[in-house]
Formats: sequence, structure tokens, C-alpha cells
Amino acid sequence: QVQLVESGGGLVQAGGSLRLSCAPSGGSVSTYVMAWFRQAPGKEREFVAAINRSGERTLYSDSVKGRFTISKDNAKNTVTLQMNSLEPEDTAVYYCASHRGYSVFSIHNYYDYWGQGTQVTVSS
Repeated sequence: QVQLVESGGGLVQAGGSLRLSCAPSGGSVSTYVMAWFRQAPGKEREFVAAINRSGERTLYSDSVKGRFTISKDNAKNTVTLQMNSLEPEDTAVYYCASHRGYSVFSIHNYYDYWGQGTQVTVSS
């Protein structure tokens, strides 16, 4: 069973950047659709971005489009979320997720595997 391990969260000032990484142990990112979700206190889990198996197709939520970039390095077996122009509203726990299908989805129910989450805090 694959386990997803996130890293790279932290505290940053508004306008700054952070880079999150996700590495699946016991599996290869090339055989999964990979995604990032986030959950702020008192709010529902929210889709952020997804990338298909080959890395050629991506999907973003409107709230992060143009600021965040999801990418996949099959050779390093990692998925990265580059977050630029961060805003206080981006503060949340960020979760890496994956499923074995072929389509990128924004609905969390389609994803079978989840990481433990990494905290991102953006100060104003």
C-alpha cells in the first residue's frame, strides 16, 4: 500500500513563496494521478491542483491558478507544488493525494491515498 509523505510547509509572509513536495513510498508517481488539497480551520477540504500520470495534463482551482504550479518528476518519484504570491487566505494544512485512474479530478472522493498533511501559514 502506497504511503504519501509531504514536506516543505512552513511560515511565510504574504507575497512570498513556498515549495511543497510529495513522495509516495511503495509506489511510483508515474502510475498515479497526483493532487494537492488543503483544509483551513473550520472549512471543508478544498481542491488545489492535480496532475495526470504522464505530467502532461494539469488542473487548478480558480483561487490558485496563475500563482501555483504542480509538476511531477518521475525520475525522482516526487510531485511538487510551487506556490508563489502567497496570500493569508492560502493558510491551511496541505494534503497530497493520489489515485490509480487516468483522469484528473477536483473531487476528493476520487482519491484513494492521502498524506498526513503539512502546515502552510501565510502572515499578512
